[in-house]
Amino acid sequence: MMALKLITPPASEPVSLAEAKAYLRIDTNDEDALISGLITAAREYCESFHNRAYITQTWELSFDDFPNMPLKLPRPPLVSVESVKVIDSTGAETTLDPSDYIVDTDSEPGRIAFTSGKCWPSVELAPINAVKIRYTAGYDDAQKVPQSVKQAMLIYIAHRYENPDTDDVPEVVRTLLWPDRVVPV
Repeated sequence: MMALKLITPPASEPVSLAEAKAYLRIDTNDEDALISGLITAAREYCESFHNRAYITQTWELSFDDFPNMPLKLPRPPLVSVESVKVIDSTGAETTLDPSDYIVDTDSEPGRIAFTSGKCWPSVELAPINAVKIRYTAGYDDAQKVPQSVKQAMLIYIAHRYENPDTDDVPEVVRTLLWPDRVVPV
């Protein structure tokens, strides 16, 4: 089994409060908290549908068994791999040396693979979450987030602002995200 957990959320949003307010044609500050919440909700929805990370964030991918290598890491673009850890049946944790694996940030989604002659250690694994890969994904600047993503977010924000009692999402949001959508790995 595989599990993906957000460790560190993005420190900023791809769409600023000023951009959202301009799109909504709002001049006052009375609803800034509401609009900020809608921005976050829009990013979360779009990232989930798109299977991507928009602004730099840290993820942890866990496995019950050793995964096959090379391994695609969800939520591109991949920036770096922080650690690869193996937990044995006694609970002892071993961190693989970064020289034991290669990080491929050029592929979409990014991958890791063992270097020549390296493989998983010969240990009896813990019964669950025995292999943990922690990595950073996303763009380091909102200016690098594709315009189609920002437009999808703004449409989502406007729709939710104008229709607070509905949970539907305009089809155009998914249409804007679909061309670069990553099929879940």
